[in-house]
Amino acid sequence: MSAIHPPPATLEDKTVMQRLLDTVERIGNRVPHPVMIFVYLIVFVVILSALLTAFGARVTYQAYNPATGDIEPATTAARSLLTIDGLRFMFTGVVPNFMGFNAVGVIIVAMVGVGVAEEAGLVKALIRKLVIVAPPKALTYILVFVGIVSSIAADAGYLVLIPLAAAAFLSVGRHPLAGLSMGFAAVASAFMVNVLIVPVDGILTEITNDAARLVNPNVSIDLASNVWFSIASVAMLTVLIGVVTEYVIEPRLGAYVGDYHVPGENVLSDDEYKGLRAAGLGFIGVMVLIGLLVLPPGAPLRNPETGAIIGASPFMGSLIVSIALIFLVCGIAYGRAAGTMSSAGEAIAAIQKSIGSLAGLILLLLVISQFIAIFNYSNMATLAAVSLAEFLGGLNMPTVVLLVGFVIAVFGIDLIITAAVAKWAIFAPVFVPLLMQLGVEPVTVLAAYRVGDSPMNSITPLNAYFAMIVTFAIRYQKDAGVGTVIALMLPYVIAISVVWTMLLAAWYLLGLPWGL
Repeated sequence: MSAIHPPPATLEDKTVMQRLLDTVERIGNRVPHPVMIFVYLIVFVVILSALLTAFGARVTYQAYNPATGDIEPATTAARSLLTIDGLRFMFTGVVPNFMGFNAVGVIIVAMVGVGVAEEAGLVKALIRKLVIVAPPKALTYILVFVGIVSSIAADAGYLVLIPLAAAAFLSVGRHPLAGLSMGFAAVASAFMVNVLIVPVDGILTEITNDAARLVNPNVSIDLASNVWFSIASVAMLTVLIGVVTEYVIEPRLGAYVGDYHVPGENVLSDDEYKGLRAAGLGFIGVMVLIGLLVLPPGAPLRNPETGAIIGASPFMGSLIVSIALIFLVCGIAYGRAAGTMSSAGEAIAAIQKSIGSLAGLILLLLVISQFIAIFNYSNMATLAAVSLAEFLGGLNMPTVVLLVGFVIAVFGIDLIITAAVAKWAIFAPVFVPLLMQLGVEPVTVLAAYRVGDSPMNSITPLNAYFAMIVTFAIRYQKDAGVGTVIALMLPYVIAISVVWTMLLAAWYLLGLPWGL
């Protein structure tokens, strides 16, 4: 039976927090179109880069050199975009910047498979099946947990779990924007922890080790050095995100009154069961194929030098292709068995429809890719990060306070540098040696970085998938915009930032083991 939620509270009934979020949404939705926001930001960066260069802004610091694998002295100066080289970069870099923006290719490739699965009816059938088998009270927490651990598959959570969570909520009569925001929080704001070892752990560990050896050449940590803290964080974040969804987000949104189709009773027809069985066989077939390409010694998708499967391997580099293939095969199998898709022409039409729906998003990503490239060219992100790190290092605060200050600094920098590895390459050579000299182990600093790197991912427009979330929101609420998404995500960001930082501080003060 579908859940029933009360209508949104009247102005008199709303809490201070609800009125504040309504104000954030109204203000946010009055700002210009996201495309124009980034156009204005590009103009701002161009002018500011010229001013910083004129004043000789520069920083010197210890940085990780990926070419040599060592920590080396580095000096970074502001680069003006109003010089001959800067103007040349802006004009000649438009196409390379866009083509090199990984999110564009990932989204389009994923939609090849997802579009077929959605048009054939497989996605809706899977959602209804999930709703049937999942205890109603546990649905929220199951989706949150799956969203958090989806980081093992890199960007797949953004492309699959978030829209699935919105549709799952819709199918049981709950507000789809609550499911959308819940999925976004789980995937983005808890990205740096998992119950498993994920590929980015290897890179972060190596950068940490190189930074630690600046103080002690014999110190090193391994891949599982944060595993206990990560598992505890996953459990805490699963409950926290679920609670915020049910007790903050849904009461504010009230009942869904949009015109997007709400499925009827969550009962599957005989044809749908046939389709799901066929999709299951298709899934097994694709997994066997992938297994043959990955598991045997010398298999094509293993690392040709080390034979590794996880980490720097063709398998991980092509993971989104495997996911698209799974959806494509399962969607076609479902469609043929259920009678919803009977020809290759219908499958191609479904792909064209799904990619066509991305037109507005692709335009926005074109502009975002130019902003990020221009911003990186100016070196302003590095100037800000190093200056902030040096400021915190000179405050002579108690160790636990400095640790919390480090987390807050990462919160701020994450708004402008979203790439986890890029930030850690700047922060690790500064904070790991600094905190080691105060008796803090490198594993503790890395745990603190995991906390600081994640929460802001769901409110920064520089997240490559933020625009996609706005697009999903518009599907369910026509007047939704950037303000709508930010207002939805702020309660999650505040709760996660505060509670997770408290968990980190308590873990440190109690002397609990961070990992194996």
